[in-house]
Amino acid sequence: MGAVLGLCSMASWIPCLCGSAPCLLCRCCPSGNNSTVTRLIYAFFLLLGVGIACIMLMPGMEEQLKKIPGFCEGGLGVEGHINCDVLVGYKAVYRVCFGMAMFFLLFSLLMIKVRSSQDPRAALHNGFWFFKFAAAAAITIGSFFISEGPFTTVWFYVGMAGAFCFILIQLVLLIDFAHSWNESWVEKMEEGNSRCWYAALLSVTAVNYLLSLVSLVLFYIYYTHSDGCTENKVFISINMLLCIAASVMSILPQIQESQPRSGLLQSSLVTLYTMYLTWSAMTNEPDRKCNPSLLGIIGLNSTSPAGQDHLVQWWDAQGIVGLILFLMCVLYSR
Repeated sequence: MGAVLGLCSMASWIPCLCGSAPCLLCRCCPSGNNSTVTRLIYAFFLLLGVGIACIMLMPGMEEQLKKIPGFCEGGLGVEGHINCDVLVGYKAVYRVCFGMAMFFLLFSLLMIKVRSSQDPRAALHNGFWFFKFAAAAAITIGSFFISEGPFTTVWFYVGMAGAFCFILIQLVLLIDFAHSWNESWVEKMEEGNSRCWYAALLSVTAVNYLLSLVSLVLFYIYYTHSDGCTENKVFISINMLLCIAASVMSILPQIQESQPRSGLLQSSLVTLYTMYLTWSAMTNEPDRKCNPSLLGIIGLNSTSPAGQDHLVQWWDAQGIVGLILFLMCVLYSR
């Protein structure tokens, strides 16, 4: 029922693609000045781009495109003029991400020094969704016409730098969320019914550390071996020691005097997030003995033939978790 209501709510925003254009249906839309609605629509843009990228990575996509008469070079029927190698695989993902990145970079430059909805440029930020969607689609489609050359290699390194910056931003948002959460519950604890709120705060902290501990044990079981996987052992051990050090530092008297509202809740969330980053790094290990698939761990892919392993490689559990965290950070950011 909740999913149906959510879909109906999203459907009610479709007329808002008209933005500020004259449209009788626009009266039923949420307010264009609502920052939450604006973030949701931008998040939908990003989710759509991720969905297209996932489609490009699906196995057999190139063969399906070649079945369209006259579409691909070397395809069936009439001789085609499009190299379908560019439309599928990681090269296509780079081009889709390039188009989305250029779209958001353009709007970030246009919104420089916009501090309130009274600024004339704020209307561009909160409306005109149809034209923005058309612009994003045009930039993305145009990226496929860029000649190969060094494009893929250069964009690979740009993506690495951007991913590093995004991890830092995501960590800052996570810490800010944890501080706000801790302050809210501490204030309620001081106002009254302190035992209840203290138990809630302690329970959430304990659950975070318990999940981190379980993740740590699973990492050592499935991602390390006694005769190999040295890199994984090093990463897991170093991150574990850093998390312990951060947790101990958060309750030191000197830290408490400087930051009275800091505590183990923030450290527990950072520890859990560090476990996710450790898992994310280990899933890129090329050695399959040190990087078992999630489906293989839970026993759903243990009997598949070796030649068919690529059929599930496009399904990336780590990427799905990262996407959920990414959308949560977009919605939480202010």
